[in-house]
Amino acid sequence: MAEQQVQPLHNEKHANTKIQNGINVEFMKTQHLVPVVAHEFARVANEFPMSFVKNNEAGTFQAVAMFGLEPGENLFVEDGKWTAAFAPMASTRYPLGLVKHPDQDQYGIVIDEASSLVGEEEGNALFENGEETDYLKRRKEALVSFIEFSQVTEAFTKFLADKELLIAQTLTVDIKGEKKDINGIYLIDEKKLNELSDADFLELRKRGYLAPIYSFLTSTHQVARLARLKAKQA
Repeated sequence: MAEQQVQPLHNEKHANTKIQNGINVEFMKTQHLVPVVAHEFARVANEFPMSFVKNNEAGTFQAVAMFGLEPGENLFVEDGKWTAAFAPMASTRYPLGLVKHPDQDQYGIVIDEASSLVGEEEGNALFENGEETDYLKRRKEALVSFIEFSQVTEAFTKFLADKELLIAQTLTVDIKGEKKDINGIYLIDEKKLNELSDADFLELRKRGYLAPIYSFLTSTHQVARLARLKAKQA
């Protein structure tokens, strides 16, 4: 796979650069977990199981969509194509990204010039006569939204962790009659959720956390879908 060549976006350097819509399948095909933000949980739950993974060094949790049952496996890439009806924001923002300037509170846009979605022939122009195109403005807004959504999701996840609502789980899936355990993931503890005090439950509602919690809980049924896809591809 080509190395990334991430460069700051510049209206002169990238005057003729175009981006094709699509997903970087080359990168995605080896990703079995991709970060998701609370704002898209409802859509993610229609396609993929979600879980939380723990960063043991920092002791923090990250919400992820599961695309595979083991590292390096993405069951939604077939014959070089993305087969799911939806892709999380973390994967659709590529080949653009936002980088925070170390000494100030501003973000700069970067582009991966090595991406197969980037070129001068096909796609959506980023600049016209040195000015940002509407396409680039929209992409920029989506990048900023993603940062904001990520911060909200971090607060949401921290709240769940502080209330001890996340529980380490082993998921057992059945692939062609063989049982397989998936370890190292955390789910929302439904029993504890139901035992919350009225005050805590009200707090969840006030913060708007109930909808993402229920989407998350529903999504776990999609594990069976991963098992089916794996059995089919095997």
